[in-house]
Amino acid sequence: MSKRYGSTVALASLDLEINRGEVFGLLGPNGSGKTTFIRLLAGYLLPTAGRLEICGCDAVEQSLQARRRIGYVPEAAPVYGYMRVREFLTFMARLRGMTGRAVADAVDRVIAALALQVVADRPTRTLSRGFRQRTAIAQALVHDPPVVILDEPTNGLDPMARQRMIQTIQEIRKEGSIRMLISSHLLRDIDQTCDEALILKNGRIAALCNIEEERRSHRNFIELETIGPMDSFAEKMRELGCECACFPDGRVKLVMPDNIAARDLYATAAQQGVEIRRMNQRRDSLEDIFLRAMDSNMESEWKRGELVSL
Repeated sequence: MSKRYGSTVALASLDLEINRGEVFGLLGPNGSGKTTFIRLLAGYLLPTAGRLEICGCDAVEQSLQARRRIGYVPEAAPVYGYMRVREFLTFMARLRGMTGRAVADAVDRVIAALALQVVADRPTRTLSRGFRQRTAIAQALVHDPPVVILDEPTNGLDPMARQRMIQTIQEIRKEGSIRMLISSHLLRDIDQTCDEALILKNGRIAALCNIEEERRSHRNFIELETIGPMDSFAEKMRELGCECACFPDGRVKLVMPDNIAARDLYATAAQQGVEIRRMNQRRDSLEDIFLRAMDSNMESEWKRGELVSL
């Protein structure tokens, strides 16, 4: 799928599929195409080339059916301030084509799911930002859509409200029946809520990764503070397959292969007469993966198709 604005390429040849039960994180710097991608999914824009399918419905030829399968929460929570929460959710359910007893049942369901009972009869303009955001998610879920799109769901929330929002997304994720796409500039939010991360750069896919698999497969970093003959110690660690760099103040940085354990490091240090005073260990974070994607040129790897399917 591609999208152009005149001669400007906003998205170029995106090719991916989001499966049932998966939660995708959407990342990228300003101007990378995130907003265009979300507007295409939500039905506000049409692709210039290629195809977009929402649960088997062509987003161009069957646009109404495709939109009915989506729940969308833009960055600015879409609530009508003069309406009470229950009234607003009822209005949104009817707007999505629901009628009769199904409307009241759906509204009760999302009010309970989002813990909105205490504000259900209050005008939305009187709500805190956290409750407004939860009300916005409730309206996106009220018609039980198979696809939900959240754009910056924790933007502007205080730490406690943010944590409640993260827990809400995790609970929806555990249910396993909804495809979710979450756009955020906070890598920590994506790390805590998503199964996979789609990283855009200049309108193209820079990386598409399973977050947990990427952490396991990427490098294991260790930083040591030592006393003793570092050069011989470093040489022995290189013989074991480690990448190693020494610094004048006794610091040693290593990249450890998975078959080398910390006990091997301590044993080698003892053999070489080196005392390890401190050790810090970590694996690649999502931030590392993101920064590598920004530094690399991966455009040619993703010119393989024109179907984007949810």
